[in-house]
Amino acid sequence: MHRSLKPCNEPGCPNLTRAGYCEQHKRTKSAYDQYRKSAAKRGYNGKWRQARLGYLSKHPFCVSCMMEGRRVPATVIDHIKPHKGDTKLFWDSSNWQPLCAPCHSRKTAKEDGGFGNRTSNMHV
Repeated sequence: MHRSLKPCNEPGCPNLTRAGYCEQHKRTKSAYDQYRKSAAKRGYNGKWRQARLGYLSKHPFCVSCMMEGRRVPATVIDHIKPHKGDTKLFWDSSNWQPLCAPCHSRKTAKEDGGFGNRTSNMHV
């Protein structure tokens, strides 16, 4: 069974895809990701996955979409202030907010200068 088509997670991209990103933006995302440590090395491990599930069960809707009057399920816990490897800030749940994947991608692109564009404030 195939997944349904959804908009590409790249902000402003009109393409539909079954993955998070369309073919055009998969390449861009890979270029961006080559500079980052692995998710596990950045703290996104089993402990994080458990915390994420607990948090999303208590905060099930994207806060950005809710501000626009839409109830969209949250799938990502965003660090409001990028933790940049600071373990205390990483685990500070007052620094977390629930977002849907497109809103998280938009926020990350804005903070990092866009996927594939390294900036001095990139959180790796």
